[in-house]
Amino acid sequence: MSTENLEYKNSMDRLESILTRIDNSEMGIDELSDQVKEATELLKKCRQILLKTEQNVQEALNSLEEESGKEQG
Repeated sequence: MSTENLEYKNSMDRLESILTRIDNSEMGIDELSDQVKEATELLKKCRQILLKTEQNVQEALNSLEEESGKEQG
């Protein structure tokens, strides 16, 4: 598993843990603010990883299309 995949998985696991605790009212109001801030940062991190992955996939597909066009041309 790549470092980025592990980072994404760990972030999602932590986010799920925070959301579960919020849903179950397992934290006080003071802790809630800190947890919401952490969850926001985790979401930003996951979004960046997903956007980078999307870009890499698109570049790979474009490369494949270019190669296919060269073979046909």
